[in-house]
Amino acid sequence: MKAGSILKSREGVSYVIPFILVTCCFALWGFANDITNPMVKSFSKIFRMSVTDGALVQLAFYGGYFCMALPAALFIKKFSYKAGILTGLGLYAAGALMFIPASRIGNYYPFLAAYFILTCGLSFLETSANPFILAMGDRETATRRLNFAQSFNPIGSLCGMFVAMNFIQSRMNPMSSAERSSLDEASFEAVKQADLAVIAGPYVTIGVVLVVVFILILMMRNPVKNTAAGDKASALGPAVARLWKNRPYRDGVIAQFFYVGAQITCWTFIIQYGTAVLMPEYIQQGMEPGLAEQTAEKNSQLLNIIAMICFCSTRFISTWLMKYFKPAAMLAVFAAADIVLTLGVIFIGGRAGLYCLVGVSVFMSLMFPTIYGLALGDVGKDTEIGAAGLIMAILGGSVLPPLQASIIDRGVVAGLPGVNASFAVPLVCFIAVLAYGLMRSRETRPAPTD
Repeated sequence: MKAGSILKSREGVSYVIPFILVTCCFALWGFANDITNPMVKSFSKIFRMSVTDGALVQLAFYGGYFCMALPAALFIKKFSYKAGILTGLGLYAAGALMFIPASRIGNYYPFLAAYFILTCGLSFLETSANPFILAMGDRETATRRLNFAQSFNPIGSLCGMFVAMNFIQSRMNPMSSAERSSLDEASFEAVKQADLAVIAGPYVTIGVVLVVVFILILMMRNPVKNTAAGDKASALGPAVARLWKNRPYRDGVIAQFFYVGAQITCWTFIIQYGTAVLMPEYIQQGMEPGLAEQTAEKNSQLLNIIAMICFCSTRFISTWLMKYFKPAAMLAVFAAADIVLTLGVIFIGGRAGLYCLVGVSVFMSLMFPTIYGLALGDVGKDTEIGAAGLIMAILGGSVLPPLQASIIDRGVVAGLPGVNASFAVPLVCFIAVLAYGLMRSRETRPAPTD
């Protein structure tokens, strides 16, 4: 697919440079998302906490999305998409650089505060960048254009996973959780401080990168004006009322909540699932428990990287397929496939279940941008507020991981290992996405083929 075909404009405006720069932001927030997912396991080990307590990382991370999406939308309506992106980059950088004092303080909660501020920035970025991309060209190709831009998000995610595996997890002290629990206070404190310094390093580096991107965006000419600039009818109250009555939009927000919950739970808890499957095998091979746990975590993260490669590749492929098939119909088919694979994760287990969990990412690939494009396609002058609602739906990534973690902490549920049973959470999420895809496939026409 040629990028030019989805950037065509009847007005003759060139969107190429702004499209490239804004698409870089998609990769940047992908990096943040997927360097963070393994931190649930890492912080649980560093601070000797339960999986549920460690999942507070995701609560702080995706809670920032929810809290800042509506303020971001109001800010964008008053100023511009470009101003929203610059604000997002600034907050993202500030949160990343907060890892320096947080690591020196040595307490869990300053890290949660840093994650919250960082994701307030991501909320600004996503609330600005997604509708910005939709506006860069003809409406007929908007969903495909957003899928194409979103295809670079998993490239950033891959970088985040790679950094987490090679510059955080592999450099942390290899002692198992049980061995750490037996340390005296002084020894535990020394190990903890060393590991926290390891975690902080990559976040500080990305903070510096963000400053550079901020400068480039600042210098960029803004080619798109807000859809509702100066329109009093687009005030918050009337806009929310109209959006609430718009069923495709309202149901899209619900579907997005469940999709993001599914994505984050699958990518976060593949580490726990893989460790539960692989660690006993390594111990049987004669490894010490600490080394067996670290090796299992590293190989689980490697499988997560493979899953992300599949996710990234399939997103490009599915974007091309949208020239020939309804986006909503593809959404339904992909959700049905993920339901089948998630049942394999729960009931088959072992290595086969682990490979099913990798396969889930293949079919998640088109879900976020497709739900976003379908939900936002008919809201007109309410685009900024509508975008905020869809970003607030990312709250699913905050609420559902602690729920899944609490199931894992129970040990055994209905005769199944807790880590297996916990994937009932994303199973329910994929059923909700399937319902939205089926509903919209009956209402929408095939996307034009240019």
